[in-house]
Parts: sequence; structure tokens; C-alpha cells
Amino acid sequence: MSCFEEEGSWSLSFAGAGFLSLYHVGVIHCLRQRAPRLLRGASRFYGSSSGALIAVSIVSGMSVDLCCSRILAMVKRVEQLSLGVFQPSFMPVETVRQGLQDSLPADIHILASQRLGISLTHWPNGENFIVTNFATRDEVIEALVCTIFLPFYCGTIPPTFRGKRYINGTLSNNIPFADSPSTITVSPFHGTADICPQSSSASTHELNVFNANFQISTENFFLGISSLMPSSPEVVADSCRQGYLDALRFLERRGLTEEPVLWSFVSKEPPAPADGTPGAAHDRGLSLNWAVPNVLVKDVPDFEQLSPELEAALKKACTRAPSTWASFCRSGPGRALTYLLLPCTLPFEYVYVQSRRLVAWLPDMPADLWWMQDLLRSLALEVYSRTKDPLLRLVR
Repeated sequence: MSCFEEEGSWSLSFAGAGFLSLYHVGVIHCLRQRAPRLLRGASRFYGSSSGALIAVSIVSGMSVDLCCSRILAMVKRVEQLSLGVFQPSFMPVETVRQGLQDSLPADIHILASQRLGISLTHWPNGENFIVTNFATRDEVIEALVCTIFLPFYCGTIPPTFRGKRYINGTLSNNIPFADSPSTITVSPFHGTADICPQSSSASTHELNVFNANFQISTENFFLGISSLMPSSPEVVADSCRQGYLDALRFLERRGLTEEPVLWSFVSKEPPAPADGTPGAAHDRGLSLNWAVPNVLVKDVPDFEQLSPELEAALKKACTRAPSTWASFCRSGPGRALTYLLLPCTLPFEYVYVQSRRLVAWLPDMPADLWWMQDLLRSLALEVYSRTKDPLLRLVR
């Protein structure tokens, strides 16, 4: 356990996860509840895309109730839309920006400087940039908006940070400093992160992309779809509970908890620890106990006994509007009526949404047009330089 003896000698890094970022909330709540020293003594919190939003929530001291309500509110919003994330009124960047404006404290730039690391991808060369210093509160918000911006999913014109264009940090560095032995990595996808779901697949093939290792399996395939197109809030809430269980497995494997808890879900008592047994190993200076079982959400009959605060926050965030109209819209006849009226309502909705976006874009229009002009010019010069010599040889 020498890695965690001196405070400030370790960091936490959160992978981009889209709507599955609720997994990170479960991990953070478990660490805060059962090993608060890991959060209190961490030197920095890194993140890309939605992982950066979780990292800034730790720095700002945001409650688990607020985190769950923010994420599940977006999930419920997508659930209400007839076309889901393909609906014209689905505007994730605007929703996240407004949420950050409402929830971040006024001194977040002071709290985040040297404690928060946000992974950004420079556009168009694709170079990675991790920003750790912030001069103003607006800079923190701009960096977070840039790191969640996924081209074509969130829009077509990348946002700016300090005069440069940046897009989703996942595309260049999904888990910042994942190769550092002093970094605790967290990911909702099956792979090699310190805290991640344990796959039941027999596949041993891995895909190394975006500075992260992913197991090639159908489970990861469906998780990737769910991160961009979420299902019901209840299913997304289960990812939060699984994050709590996976973080607890991480703590018990490294002996960072007072007593084993996961064994109570699979047997009456854990096996007696013994050095030199197949279940014991040493990694990164830690004594690891690989015999700790992998517990899934379905194996926990009453999650409220494990974490009452987290369960209460999830149930509250999953509650739908009790109005009669909202209940009718969620019913089968209501959904059928919505789809039948879609050819009539969709054109008006599209015009209304695009009009609002155009009005909001007017202040930034000159700068964006100049940027697009420079981009097209550089692209044309690149094409010309690559085709000039072959064309000349062809003419000769």
C-alpha cells in the first residue's frame, strides 16, 4: 500500500462515457463513503468528455443527489423525444452549458487550477492538450464544453477555448495518464482500467484506441451504443450502482476497507487471507487479493442497505412527472399518437429550433465564418500540393 501512503502522490482519471457517466458517480460515492482519503489526498482529477464533468463535480464539491438529477434529467429528456438523440430539439451542448452556469461556484477557476485536468483534442490536427490552469470561471465552462463536443453529434462548428478550436477529448486521450502507475483509472467499459466492470466474456482480444484498452466483446459494443443513445433511466441508474460495486471491489482487493462486504452477496464469509496463495499478488507496490468476487447489481437484493444515500438519490432522479398528460405521453397510445403526428410536428419543430440556434449564433458568426474560410483555404492548398505533381506528370 506504499502507493497511497503519502497524500498527493496519486491522481484519478475518468474516461469519457457519455450518458454512462453515472457509472463514475457511483464510483465517486463509494470512494467518498468507504475510502475518503483517496479523494481527499488525490493531487489531481483528470477527465475527458463526460469524465471531465465528473472530475469538476469532485473539485466543486457537488453532491451525489445533484449529479444524479442532472444526468438522469437528460436521459429522461431523450426518453420523451420521439426520435431520441436524433430529434432536432436535442441540444446536449446547450443543456450542459446551462447546467454548468447554474451549478458551478463563482470561484471554480481557483478551485480547479492545478487540481483539475481536462483532456481536449485540437481541431483539425487532432493533437491532445490537457489544460490544468484556468484564469476565469468562463474558461472552465469553455474547456468543459469543448471536451464534450462530439462532431456531428453535438454540432458542426467546434467551440473555442483561448482562441483555438477544440473537440471531444476522448478522440485523442480518453483516459489521461492511464499509463502512470500512480493514476487510478475509472471506465464504465470492460478493459484494463483499475475500476471497471469485469467482463463475463471469454474473449481475450483487446482494442487499444484513444489511449485506452477496450475488450472486444458484445458487452462493450452495447455499452458504446448506450453511452450515445441511452435507454430508460432505470437502466442507466443500474450503471451507477455497478460503479459503486466495482469501486468497492477495487478497495477490497487492495485492503483499503475495514471489512469485506462483497463476500456477503456470494457466501457467508471470505476465505482466510494467506500470503503466497494464488489469490494474492503484488502490483504497483500494493498487496492485491484477486479472490474478491465480482458482484453485479442483480446479485444485490436491496441496494439501499449498501448505500442508502445513493439509492435515495437514484430513485428520486428516476421519478417521472406525475401529471396526467405526462403519463399519457409515456403510455402506448400516447407514443403511437406522437409518432402519427410526427410528419406534421417535425417540420415546425425543426424550423423553430434552427431559428433559435441562428439567433444564438449571430454574435459568433463572423469569427466562425472566418475560421471556416481559413479551413477551406488550407484544405484546398493541401489538395493542390498533393495532386500538383501527379497532374504535371500526367500532362507531360
